[in-house]
Amino acid sequence: MRTPRLAALLVVAATVVASCSNGGGSDEVAEEGNPLGDPGDCIVVDLAVSSEKAALMTQLAQEFNSSEASDLDGGRCAFARPQTKASGAAADLLAEGWDEQVEGPRPVVWSPAASTWGAVVNQRLEDDGQAPIVGDAEPFMQTPLVIAMPEPMADALGYPEEPIGWTDILQLSRDPEGWAAYGHPEWGPFRLGKTNPNFSTSGLSALIAQAYSSTGKTEGLSREDLANPEVAAEAEAIESSVVHYGDTTLTFLNNWYRTDQRGTSLTYVSAAAVEEKSVVDYNQGNPDGNLEAGERPEPPEIPLVAIYPEEGTIYSDNPYIVLDAEWVSDEEREAAEAFEDHIKDPANQQEVLEFGFRPGNPDVAVDAPIDETNNVDPTQPSTLLEVPDPDVMVQLLDNWSEQRKSARVTIALDVSGSMGDPVEGGGTKLELAKQAAIEALEEFKDDDEVGLRIFTTGLGPDEQAAYVDVVPPGRIGDTREELRAEIDAQFPRAGTPLYEVTQDSFTDAIEAYDPARINAVVVLTDGRNEDGSTEDDEEQLEQLLSDLGRSTTGELATPVRVFPIAYGADADLEVLNQIAEATNSTAYDASDPESITKVFTAVVSNF
Repeated sequence: MRTPRLAALLVVAATVVASCSNGGGSDEVAEEGNPLGDPGDCIVVDLAVSSEKAALMTQLAQEFNSSEASDLDGGRCAFARPQTKASGAAADLLAEGWDEQVEGPRPVVWSPAASTWGAVVNQRLEDDGQAPIVGDAEPFMQTPLVIAMPEPMADALGYPEEPIGWTDILQLSRDPEGWAAYGHPEWGPFRLGKTNPNFSTSGLSALIAQAYSSTGKTEGLSREDLANPEVAAEAEAIESSVVHYGDTTLTFLNNWYRTDQRGTSLTYVSAAAVEEKSVVDYNQGNPDGNLEAGERPEPPEIPLVAIYPEEGTIYSDNPYIVLDAEWVSDEEREAAEAFEDHIKDPANQQEVLEFGFRPGNPDVAVDAPIDETNNVDPTQPSTLLEVPDPDVMVQLLDNWSEQRKSARVTIALDVSGSMGDPVEGGGTKLELAKQAAIEALEEFKDDDEVGLRIFTTGLGPDEQAAYVDVVPPGRIGDTREELRAEIDAQFPRAGTPLYEVTQDSFTDAIEAYDPARINAVVVLTDGRNEDGSTEDDEEQLEQLLSDLGRSTTGELATPVRVFPIAYGADADLEVLNQIAEATNSTAYDASDPESITKVFTAVVSNF
């Protein structure tokens, strides 16, 4: 059974220093690199920042480090050094213990996407008999949670003349006619995109907003409210329309943008809970918020509209928290306060605006790009929701682990010969993959249906099969121990029939499609298609991608997504990305075999 911890046990984001050239999506990982230089003898202020603002913080830190603003009394100097850490991951580490050998230096300053995470850290420390380390902190920039919806769909609902909120989402979720009820049967059923609240700030904020909507409150959400059967029923109804979950909103934004280029965005996702900044980025032609050198943004054919739920919403307030922890010295605190003064300076708050955030300094007006040209409204939101007490948020997540949409997933595990290759830290690739897969089984809830398929050449009684179902899909509450044992029993064998197993696994999932579940295939492979066949690989791949694409073009009313994991340096990441894109999913990069546990768990966050 899934046992969520609000601070996201699933430490997906690697500890890296931000070096991207523009703002990123919610809690995504920044590129590796160190653009900040050598701190010399300066007092180093290590910051753990959520990655949607990693590039901004890096830019501000560079400016600070090279300016007089970094000068301290007594001839000393400060040096700000941000590193990217997903909000939930950092919350877990601060509450459970920060291993500097693995995660990088413990932060002097923590800036998660929202202050809700700080309340949870203190709650967990208190539960463990420890003193709190997160005090009051002011935001230095903000962005509200919105419901992003393609413009024609928002128009069909009458927005903005007709206010829209979570009540409308609930009604759409329950209407068997779907968009036909609004004169657009070609759009199909209403499909919702939501991130996993154990990972994502937007996912957690959406969960809070939904609960308030069901109770009719704007403050004082309680555990008693959550225990109300009507509130629980409405939560399950909304979750029933979810396409799939995920660790970040970038999955939905990138897929929206890609399907927009194909002319099929209106049949992908009808709405997704994201931050306002993401709508600005998307409509400017920068869906992941990160423009590479030389990349030119191209606005989408169908823009998104930021809907500010009429029941109210929550700000991702990006607090600047100087931790009250035993590892933070007085001089580090002084240096951290100097950097805080720098980023809150009105001139630097203009940079906040340039990155699509609302300034935290009230003396700096909200201006472009937060305006109607990007389908956002600087006068909204009109109603704000009170952040619930930490114990209520924990209960929300405990409930969500059972209320979320159930899944039907086939895990296709590569057991080819190269999976026996040793890895630098010890053991083989297959041994690490088996450990990761076994641990990930705990993230499924008992009602999920999970099967295990192994693939390599020469399987079966006649040694002619490309794959074998060692555990057919079934309720994991009944088969979890069997799955563990079968995964643990696997050993490396021969070739890699990647295309055949992907094709047949997809076809089998289509035939067994369950509309009440998230239907998916996870393919973990460390190589390229090597099946010993004389058939042309290019033709085989072209046919595979064509067949996979039927699930997303409307030809099939049974959307099955394939989530490939590129495992090790020899995996064909380019092809695996094509496979993922053909089914509107995401390929995951575990080119470093030691990252497989984090990556595998991130994949399972989609279900």
